[in-house]
Amino acid sequence: MKTMLHKAETRGSANHGWLDTYHTFSFANYYDPERVHFGALRVLNDDSIAGGGGFGMHPHDNMEIITIPLEGDLRHRDNMGNEEVIREGDVQVMSAGTGVFHSEFNHSQEKKVELLQIWVFPNKKNVQPRYDQISIRDIFKSNEFYQVLSPDSEDQGVWIHQDAWFSLGSFDKGKTVSYQVKKDGNGVYAFVIEGDVTLNGQALNRRDGLGIWEVSELELVADTDARVLLMEVPMLN
Repeated sequence: MKTMLHKAETRGSANHGWLDTYHTFSFANYYDPERVHFGALRVLNDDSIAGGGGFGMHPHDNMEIITIPLEGDLRHRDNMGNEEVIREGDVQVMSAGTGVFHSEFNHSQEKKVELLQIWVFPNKKNVQPRYDQISIRDIFKSNEFYQVLSPDSEDQGVWIHQDAWFSLGSFDKGKTVSYQVKKDGNGVYAFVIEGDVTLNGQALNRRDGLGIWEVSELELVADTDARVLLMEVPMLN
């Protein structure tokens, strides 16, 4: 088993007034050659957008982009004709492919919106851009990991062009759960959204991240009530 630990306070950060953001991996003006990506996982941004704030129209290409609101609502618009509100309890995905322009704004003028934005390298380039959004409220399961993303459009959750699986879990203090790696050679990056856990013997706190690879199973112990996101991705050379 190999691991890569990223404590919350070691992340890159920037506060633009309307945006307070933390970068697990190199992004924008934050660059660390030791923290460019974890396998196919390229970006893990922890954003808080003030009321009325947001990102104007901007381009992406050849990237799988996943957005998970943690609090509040985010308004999305793109050049594919999609105009949606992504709410807490939703997961949104865009396959940027040959290119897409989109904007993201806080849907509220008063309350902040907190979200995770995650970028994954695709396994196919120049695909037709696509957009999808689902509610995960109906697939939520307490005290176990439940899948919210996979490579299979027929499987539970959203899908992307990559052999990747994302799972969320909300756990009561004292609960122990396991996770089986779904594809040989994949690694798992765990991000603690809330609470304290111990993952394969490593103590983790709120907003800590831990990459694990060359392992087939993970064991998580909830040291407090906790919420955790697991991102299983190929380990690129």
